[in-house]
Amino acid sequence: MTLPRMLVIMGSGETAPTMVPTHRLISRMLPNPARATLLDTPYGFQENAPELASKAVEYFNTSINMKLDVAGLTQLIDADALAVERGLQLVADAHYVFAGPGSPTYALRQWHGSALAGLLVKKLRDGGVVTFASAAALTLGRFTLPVYEIYKAGANPYWLEGLDILGEIGINAVVIPHYNNAEGGHHDTRFCYMGERRLSVMETELPDDVYVLGVDEHTGLMLDLDAHTATVVGKGVISLRLRGATTEIVSGEVFSIDRLRNPWSDAATSVAAVVEPIASTVVETADSNLRQATDRLNIAFQTAIDNADADAAARAALELDDAIAGWSADTLQSSDADYARSVLRSMVTRLAGAATAGLRDPREVVGPFVQILLDLRAQVRTDKRFDLSDLIRDRFAEINVEVRDTPQGVEWGFRQED
Repeated sequence: MTLPRMLVIMGSGETAPTMVPTHRLISRMLPNPARATLLDTPYGFQENAPELASKAVEYFNTSINMKLDVAGLTQLIDADALAVERGLQLVADAHYVFAGPGSPTYALRQWHGSALAGLLVKKLRDGGVVTFASAAALTLGRFTLPVYEIYKAGANPYWLEGLDILGEIGINAVVIPHYNNAEGGHHDTRFCYMGERRLSVMETELPDDVYVLGVDEHTGLMLDLDAHTATVVGKGVISLRLRGATTEIVSGEVFSIDRLRNPWSDAATSVAAVVEPIASTVVETADSNLRQATDRLNIAFQTAIDNADADAAARAALELDDAIAGWSADTLQSSDADYARSVLRSMVTRLAGAATAGLRDPREVVGPFVQILLDLRAQVRTDKRFDLSDLIRDRFAEINVEVRDTPQGVEWGFRQED
């Protein structure tokens, strides 16, 4: 099987349900089984680096049905030479190389002077897929935005020298993921937390022939070097920003890579009419984040309760449980996960109330949701998190559910009120 030559840039959501269709689409282009490698350098400085790697491995295993090997390149400078060589060999042998969140500054410091960039360029030349998302995506261009140093530590805006993988395929740009970020609420965090004011200043420091390639969150740009096409996938848009003037390319559009190589030219037009759109095979995910999924399902749940539709209420709660699991690998979702779990607990409470009001046999209606919390209780007890186990027990008591640990296992029932 001939390997495709493809570079994929994701703005965020690389281990979220939103990007599952894109990963699956790529996997179908590769041999089965495919050799896939996680390049773990961008977050290698974090204490929880092994946990982040495990989450990515689990995501690819369960959602993509692809085995993901971890390169083990959390550190290349002053690291064990043999371990570094093994990691680089995994990258060299991989059909699919994936890198995501972390610090672009740390990643570049580790990668500069190593063989990493050459291995990635060789893959794009000879065959293979390279997918860089979030922090890793920032390193692909001629220059790199040191986002933490500017946004978190208050450094004056400046550029770092990038890997310039894009330059090797004729694209003279800087990549800005999280382009449409709105986390700031009342202050501007677009353009990977830089906002318009800072990006405008930084833009003037770029050479005249370098432009900004913006990739929205939960959005991807698939560059097929064999077909000479670029395809926008996901929920947002791709932005070509030329000294403040922006052209947006919407999800689903397929166009010539020449448009990225010379964005100032009108000749590089869309080729969607003559190339079958890859994006048409990608099924969209309804929600951009776990909080959005939670709010949608909470409304669906309450509507079902109001209509005395126990089956629909059960489906909404179970779908929320699935959503919590599906978004668990996304490192940006921790606060949303707490919110989702609180809503799921609320659903169980409301179901119990509806059941006692005559919706249906209480055990039949509430049973699946009680079991979800019982399973969670068993896990936290195994992890010796008895504080959480007690919290679950207390929540059960509040809705008159009595839990008993017996030699035969855990039993539960409704406590009779006095």
